[in-house]
Amino acid sequence: MGGPLIVVPVSALHHWGGCTEDGMIIGDGDQPDDYDRACEVQDLAEVIGLRGPGGVTALVLGDEPATTCYLPEHRAFMRWLAADSDAELLAATEAVLNDPATPWEEYGLWETDGPAVLMDSVEAGESLGTPYPDGGGEPDQAPVDLPAGRWRVRAFHRSGDSPWVSVVQLLPEADVRSTTTP
Repeated sequence: MGGPLIVVPVSALHHWGGCTEDGMIIGDGDQPDDYDRACEVQDLAEVIGLRGPGGVTALVLGDEPATTCYLPEHRAFMRWLAADSDAELLAATEAVLNDPATPWEEYGLWETDGPAVLMDSVEAGESLGTPYPDGGGEPDQAPVDLPAGRWRVRAFHRSGDSPWVSVVQLLPEADVRSTTTP
C-alpha cells in the first residue's frame, strides 16, 4: 500500500494491527485502524500509541514511503528521496549528521524497551515472517538495534539540488547537543 513506514518495538509487534477491513481506508468502518492512524501523520516523524496495555508507542516515518535504511552507528534512518547512487546518498546523510548547523526539527520522545523493526505500516506485526497467500514472498522488514531507553526524535529534510535526503535521528533523551542552528 506504499507506507508510511513505522518502527515498532519487537516486544510489541503483536499490538500493531496494520490495515484491516474494519478500517477506514479499505474498509467500511468509521473507526481508524492502525494503518489509518499512521497515514494521518503529516510530519517527517511522529510517535503514536499502540493498542494494548502499558502505553507502548511506535515511531512513524512520515512524508513518503521512500527506501529507508537504519544506520546504527548514528541511530538514524536515512531516507532515499533523490540521489544518483548509494554512495552519494550516504555522503549527503553523513554531511547532515556531522554539520552542527543542520536545522533539525524536533518530533517528541519515543520510548522503547529494546530492539525494534522497521516495516510498512500496512502490515500487521503478527504477519511478519509469514508468506503472502499468493506466493509473493513475505512482508519486508529491517531490524533496528536499539537499547532500551527514551529517545528524542529529530528530523531534517533537504530537497532542491540533488541529492535529496531525509534523516530521522534518535538521540538519548538526556543528550544536550544543540539541535537547532544558533
